[in-house]
Amino acid sequence: MHVLVVTAVAAERDAVLASAGATEPARDATGHSSPVRSPVRSPVRLPGSVWELHRAGPLDVLAAGVGPAAAAAATATAASTAARVRRPYDLVVSAGIGGGFPGVAAVGSVVVASSIVAADLGVRTADGYTDVAALGFGRVAHEPPPALARAAAEVAGAVLGPVLTVSTVTGTAERGAELAELHPGAAAEAMEGFGVAEAAAGLGVPVLEVRAISNAVGPRDRAAWRIPAALAALTDAFARATPALRRAVEQADGQTAAHAGADADETHETRGASCHG
Repeated sequence: MHVLVVTAVAAERDAVLASAGATEPARDATGHSSPVRSPVRSPVRLPGSVWELHRAGPLDVLAAGVGPAAAAAATATAASTAARVRRPYDLVVSAGIGGGFPGVAAVGSVVVASSIVAADLGVRTADGYTDVAALGFGRVAHEPPPALARAAAEVAGAVLGPVLTVSTVTGTAERGAELAELHPGAAAEAMEGFGVAEAAAGLGVPVLEVRAISNAVGPRDRAAWRIPAALAALTDAFARATPALRRAVEQADGQTAAHAGADADETHETRGASCHG
């Protein structure tokens, strides 16, 4: 199994890497020690780019930057590079911390996306908000493989529900309520998932999104954020889920190979029959 995990910032990247073993203190964006520890891996610079891959077991992890555009660019660069060297990714995962919708995902919990939704990609008029899919200009949601998402959520003890991608983080109760109404059952919001999913879909690679909840969606209250706890939860989620993902991906690959073999046998028999007919 070869998996690309895309985070926004180094602290999230290091939390994922720490799931494979701990030997070196991680650093957050300010240079301070992170509450998790990450394994030492020599980073690999992606050709012609600013991004570095950090490798731990089956995971290649990179910090892409904040927002869907940066996430899409980094994901496309990493995945296309892997395909060129004949080691394509079996799975791409958007990962990090995020806001949880009250009553669905509590602070300190983990969410696995049942769908990855662009929550503010559209137009707003006096009549309300209309997304680009309704306008006929594209899509606003990606659905991870259901069995894979369920398996990851079950093993990680995570909430399974829609994760919203926003370009502006929610900071008021009114906006939080609006998003909850527009997207019933939404579990979390973050800023990169849809960009990662768009890039993965363009290359034909399945995608998941995993978010550890650091704060509630709603009024912006920095004092209530629990970032260290969320990063620790992210580490634990990957430590639990990675073996299950490996088994699920290998099983899917085996089924694909079996189908391909059956199709080849059928084609051979058909050709043989036509030659002797």
